[in-house]
Amino acid sequence: MKLLTCLLGSLLLPTAVVLAQPAKRPAPAPAAKFDARQRPRHLSDEQLLDQVQRQTFQYFWAFGHPVSGMARERSNVAFDYGNEVVTTGGTGFGIMAIIVAAERGWITRPQAAARINKIVNFLWKADMYHGAFPHWLNGDTGHTIRFGIKDDGADIVETSFLYEGLLCARQYFTKDTPDEQNLRNKILWMWEGVEWNWFTQGQNVLYWHWSPNNGWSMNHQIHGWNECLITYVLAAASPRYGIEKQVYDQGWATGPEYVNGKTYLGTTLPLGPELGGPLFFSHYSFMGLDPHGLKDAHADYWQQNQAHTRINHDYCVANPKKQKGYGPNCWGLTASDSWQGYAAHSPTEDLGVISPTAALSALPYAPAESMLAMRHFYEDLGDKIWSEYGFVDGFSEQHDWVAKSHLAIDQGPIVVMMENHRSGLLWKLFMSSPEAQRGLKKLGFASPYLK
Repeated sequence: MKLLTCLLGSLLLPTAVVLAQPAKRPAPAPAAKFDARQRPRHLSDEQLLDQVQRQTFQYFWAFGHPVSGMARERSNVAFDYGNEVVTTGGTGFGIMAIIVAAERGWITRPQAAARINKIVNFLWKADMYHGAFPHWLNGDTGHTIRFGIKDDGADIVETSFLYEGLLCARQYFTKDTPDEQNLRNKILWMWEGVEWNWFTQGQNVLYWHWSPNNGWSMNHQIHGWNECLITYVLAAASPRYGIEKQVYDQGWATGPEYVNGKTYLGTTLPLGPELGGPLFFSHYSFMGLDPHGLKDAHADYWQQNQAHTRINHDYCVANPKKQKGYGPNCWGLTASDSWQGYAAHSPTEDLGVISPTAALSALPYAPAESMLAMRHFYEDLGDKIWSEYGFVDGFSEQHDWVAKSHLAIDQGPIVVMMENHRSGLLWKLFMSSPEAQRGLKKLGFASPYLK
């Protein structure tokens, strides 16, 4: 199975270059030099949750692209692309973070509606292919920036992450103001135009990519278990271009790493690869999909995500490779930057790198363990890893390395999954949407939300 993170790993190859673009826009400089040593101390658990969420949200608010409003791919300039690159999936996560900020009063509701309206108006005119967006766009022009040598067209997984956020926004912004009306209307019209069934090529499986220049040559079928459950749910939900249940049954639920059933470190894992894989599998689709009581013929998804998290945590505590720093208060392996480039960290790819998003975004599944890690990251390691946009993307005490970067797809789940634990906000919004209701029913799911 070729994972999203493996695709992201192609950033390290010379083939992942940017096509000719306008002059690169410089990144906005912080108003003043950030000093992590000045962060507030002696916080209660609730104060610490507020502090981490609010600071991490600034990645999408203060660092959002000035023209498009979308989320920048990363905070550092690397891999031969610059600050003009915005990410569709990361923007979906960022939209959800903006909703959290409005609900918690960090920004006003009109400010949030205006920013998301700006994003929606930009997407309305941006490049799309059979209704689906590319992985990357130029935040100034709306034109595609290729992600890999042949990845220069539609990416339906990134598109599904984007709509996970957009559909939450449509459910949240229900007032009759011009901004809220516009974003509701345009989200609906764009959503209804995504040709999900086009991406089956007439077969009972979804294909990840299509390119106007390279057609289906990437030939990447989407099989489970990984981060792409939301893609199949939304594909089934489409009122005009929906897939049938057999596409889910014969495409998604038949991958070589789908059914597991083995026991690792005392925990039985229903689905997924050996030892569970990177933790983002239990985050990306479940920022909108509430796993509580979510079941189908294959799994109970609350049990699945708890088991995955427990194995990842217990592996770090057992620490079979004797990595420096690992323990009950310092755990969490998932895809992030590392001391040797981008990597899909997991118990089977353990490079000694802890990615803060892993434990923090696992708060719904392992609250005590996540809080222990959060407090350690903030209080004990904060001088090195705390920043104006929350925690850095990764660090390794084993290799005396700290990332200088933040990634949208890592910062977003921190804000959203922490909020889902605290209030269930995004879960309630997404699961109440007609799209979630239709898609889950069509695929044979049970959920307390289904009417």
